[in-house]
Amino acid sequence: MNRLLRSAAAEGAGTYALVTAGCGAIMVNHQTGALGHIGVALTFGLIILVMIAAAGHISGAHFNPAVTLAFAATRHFPWRQVPVYIASQAVGAWLGGLTLRLLLGDIANLGATLPAGTAAQAFGLEVLLTAVLMFVIISVATDTRAVGTPAAIAIGFTVALSALWAGPISGASMNPARSLGPALAAGVWQDQWIYLIEPALGATLGAALYQLLRDPPGSV
Repeated sequence: MNRLLRSAAAEGAGTYALVTAGCGAIMVNHQTGALGHIGVALTFGLIILVMIAAAGHISGAHFNPAVTLAFAATRHFPWRQVPVYIASQAVGAWLGGLTLRLLLGDIANLGATLPAGTAAQAFGLEVLLTAVLMFVIISVATDTRAVGTPAAIAIGFTVALSALWAGPISGASMNPARSLGPALAAGVWQDQWIYLIEPALGATLGAALYQLLRDPPGSV
């Protein structure tokens, strides 16, 4: 298996894990009430932390089409590999949604993201959340001066924090694959355009902001 195929497989596996654990937590909490909002938010953060630690050295651990696009837009990832990564992420998320439907049944829309407020609120929050997430991701992934903060911990806690404060309004998706996979498996299409468009916009803004603020290589 060549390097790109191994990387794509890791991306699919990581996104599959994100959907099964994170969206699975939403479904289990809907059924049992055992996790609560904090438990669901922590599950999303912890699965990202764990999968970055497990697969970061194989694929870079994007697990998110918006992250892949933002890395490519800022010249940290080759454009020719973008379609392969995004396809793998989408398939992994869809398979995760199907797995949850098989194991837990058709409850809680399989964890699909739906706005609790207005579409405009969800759009604005998702752009903001994804911009912050990408700012953190690109800082710990591309700047050697950030090695004191392990990437997996920083990114996982950013995801959990975002889910804690904004999840009840927008769903805190920040990831087109995470939203699209369960939506496809559940047949839920209400306002899904928000979760397909805004992460790419937010991630590009976050990456561009960090590129603007970081010092040139070799500066003091």
